[in-house]
Amino acid sequence: MLKIGLKTGAVLAGAAVLVCGGLTLTAMAQSARPPGYLPREALPDSLLVIGPPPESGSALDKADHERFKDSRKMMGGPRWTQAQQDVELFGAVAHKSFACAIGKAITPEATPVLSSLLDRVVIDAGGSTYAAKNRYSRTRPMIGNDEPICVPREDWMKTNGSYPSGHAAAGWAWGLILAELAPDKATEAATRAREFGDSRWICGVHFQSDVEAGRVMGAATVARLHADPAFMADMAKAKAELEKAPAAQGCGG
Repeated sequence: MLKIGLKTGAVLAGAAVLVCGGLTLTAMAQSARPPGYLPREALPDSLLVIGPPPESGSALDKADHERFKDSRKMMGGPRWTQAQQDVELFGAVAHKSFACAIGKAITPEATPVLSSLLDRVVIDAGGSTYAAKNRYSRTRPMIGNDEPICVPREDWMKTNGSYPSGHAAAGWAWGLILAELAPDKATEAATRAREFGDSRWICGVHFQSDVEAGRVMGAATVARLHADPAFMADMAKAKAELEKAPAAQGCGG
């Protein structure tokens, strides 16, 4: 179910934001957002694929909470800043770090089909997490304490399930897709995808096990997408685009 909120901060300062199952997008991105490739009934079932989150009080659950507390030490550092940048899920801003990873521009101008494909996959990969999110409603790590997180706290965080991470699902799906499109950069694409997911527990809005489960759902979604004719047609077009795309810009040293 779609929820509407307002997010401000270093990355999305002053922007109206729509929050859907933990996925965020600016109002501008929402206006041009394409649908996913798959109907809801075709998405992998997270209740079966990943099962429940770690049981409260279990060794895994305690490890999750310890990781959350320990990672608050990263506040203000470069990895914290990267986690803030990794909040965005749609458009050229979201795709830039992945473009830098593979060395090719990913923009609506240079790669219109690929840019749209990545946006559409967010809907599919994120949507694959909803069943488990809604069933288990795992409380997010920042709820019930005043520990710092890398984004402003919002009311939706109190009710939106932490497990699994929709961001991690989307990021891992992107990494797998880009590794397929640019196989010579598969390691770089997968590494950036892992970092993208890790940004969620570094930010403090998910537990580490949420992120790991999200990656599983992202992989399952990409596997299912390979049976979708429209997705496969766009993959062929995206590969041709990427081969002609200019080098990624603004990637730093």
